[in-house]
Amino acid sequence: MSTRLSESRFAKRFGLTTPIALAPMAFATGGSLAAACAKAGALALIGGSYGDLDWTSREYGAAEDELAGDATALAKLGCGFITWKLDEDASALDWVLERPAKPAAIMLSFGDPTAIARRITDASVPLICQIQTIAQLPEAVDAGANVIVAQGGEAGGHGMNALDGRGTFTLVPEIADWLAGHAPHVQLLAAGGVADGRGLAAALMLGADGALVGSRLWATRESLAPDAAIAEAVNACGDGSARSKVFDILREKNWPAHFDFRALRNAIHREWEGRIKELAADPAAAVARYKEGVATGDYSRAHVTVGESTGLIRSNASAAEVIAVIDEEAQRLLG
Repeated sequence: MSTRLSESRFAKRFGLTTPIALAPMAFATGGSLAAACAKAGALALIGGSYGDLDWTSREYGAAEDELAGDATALAKLGCGFITWKLDEDASALDWVLERPAKPAAIMLSFGDPTAIARRITDASVPLICQIQTIAQLPEAVDAGANVIVAQGGEAGGHGMNALDGRGTFTLVPEIADWLAGHAPHVQLLAAGGVADGRGLAAALMLGADGALVGSRLWATRESLAPDAAIAEAVNACGDGSARSKVFDILREKNWPAHFDFRALRNAIHREWEGRIKELAADPAAAVARYKEGVATGDYSRAHVTVGESTGLIRSNASAAEVIAVIDEEAQRLLG
């Protein structure tokens, strides 16, 4: 029997043509990428990230402008935020919630969603909560999550540290089983390592209702990631990424201890990955070298934010092409 991906619970819930959500990646998922993904039939989540009102309003507004006159695509536009940063300043979230056209969804990641979730549910906006462990699951469901994102350690960017994190392949079915028994109305997305149709098909077979795609859509023409950084990702092997605190220290981002950051394992990462405490105690010289690398586009020092799926990224294609290829391959595999 043929499987239509548009008939998945997630796709039907959000009016999508494919059960794919664009990950709200900080400084990469801007207005152009979100608009392209919405037009391609995916749920498009702007990277509200650190909660900067100017950045969020500019990029969200740019997506609204690109989607003006296309009510179907605009209805697929939402935003994602870092939860612990919203605890400090929620003005960007409030701005998004007050848009004339309500966001399709708000995604919260990295921290207890309870305090912030009420703002979102009171606005009658669907809540997506990203988690990394089973222990976080009841908390997210109790906060009112309509969708859970199960993020495995393969994912690029921030995630649970290497000691406490889980792999996508085991985390997703365990969460699916828990939801089936305790909250069957809550939907599930898989995240971490999904970069082609095989990954989407696997996610659906493991019990997810869809997938949150990050790294593969980070490496697209509409992404805000620099072209030179995308070229590094295209030429990299999946063995070449690593998860650690190195780039958070170099970027002077004071993240909670239980989260760290996956990126390509370049020269500056290798220099410090075995000396994290030393780097944290006296980072000034290394930070200066890192910042110079960012300014000059030297990716032996600047970071490239992709996960283990970088080995599956073959080109810098358009977002529409990427989504179509993923959808078509998954459709073919599922029959």
